[in-house]
Amino acid sequence: MSAVAEKVMFNSAAAVLASVGRPLGETEWMQISQQRIDQFADATGDHQWIHVDPEKASSGPFGACVAHGYLTLSLANLFLPQLVAYEGLKMGVNYGCEKVRFPAPVLVDSWVRGSGEVVAAAPLGDNGVQVTIRITVQVRNQDKPGCVVETISRLFFQ
Repeated sequence: MSAVAEKVMFNSAAAVLASVGRPLGETEWMQISQQRIDQFADATGDHQWIHVDPEKASSGPFGACVAHGYLTLSLANLFLPQLVAYEGLKMGVNYGCEKVRFPAPVLVDSWVRGSGEVVAAAPLGDNGVQVTIRITVQVRNQDKPGCVVETISRLFFQ
């Protein structure tokens, strides 16, 4: 099992611009419990049996409950600040996402972690940058990830 990399620190728009192609390492593993899935179902109103009914899901296509795709996607918001930090940041905002994919299901009680890579960056004015970071939600003992998403952030440094 590989060690968790230290958080990558950027202190300027120029540093972000120079980082295109840079891997950002991996987060700690975390388990996707039925409780987390149920809480997501309550928050979104998506109570489809494949997510929240363990008995019925046991005879379904995956043999168990699976995490919502959007729950798996939302983990990008959890993993991103574990992979990267900004010093001297005046303001940062989520601008959107590109190329969201769910290559494999995330079964209940699976262990997942995030890995990241800076895939694009463009200047915004004197001290700003738009950065695209690909987050891959890896699933332990699975070849395919649970989610791959390119997150887009706009960052403005002091």
